[in-house]
Amino acid sequence: MLCVDEKSQIQALNRTQKVLPLQPGHAEQRTHDYVRHGTTTLFAALEIATGKVTGLCKNRHRHQEFLAFLKHVARTYPDRELHLVMDNYATHKRPEVKAWLAVNPRITVHFTPTSGSWLNLVEVWFGIIERQAIRRGVFPSVRDLTGKIRTFITGWNNRCHPFIWTKTPDQILTRIKRKRSRTTSR
Repeated sequence: MLCVDEKSQIQALNRTQKVLPLQPGHAEQRTHDYVRHGTTTLFAALEIATGKVTGLCKNRHRHQEFLAFLKHVARTYPDRELHLVMDNYATHKRPEVKAWLAVNPRITVHFTPTSGSWLNLVEVWFGIIERQAIRRGVFPSVRDLTGKIRTFITGWNNRCHPFIWTKTPDQILTRIKRKRSRTTSR
């Protein structure tokens, strides 16, 4: 079982001045201005049982790139039945994607409910790569950015582990009901 999604519009930002490092008594300092050198989209599949990530960076974020990623995943896991958990994004339901899935019956897609992206564990991993490798990075080109992403994925896979839910389904549902009651009573 793989959780699949994409993180689009990852920006290759380069600060106009060097970042001044953290020092005793002084916080790290960085300029507010930057030069934007382009973007990339990271397509990723997280293997639920192990935490291993298969990722691919593409220049664009269309159904063609998503389909190329699905083919990449299929080659990564040859001769195995695959179950893919993904959201209801329009790209995932394009006729070209449906046609490819129809001729690849070993791959079954399971869509998360609308507003249920938190059910897709690759979203947790996207938060980790954002915090640890992207957000504070300095990237003079998209090539540097994609290189950093590939390096992070390789390092992650060398130490990967499955994500463990820390709350029971009843605790999660109780919290959802509590939040809904607060927003509808206003």
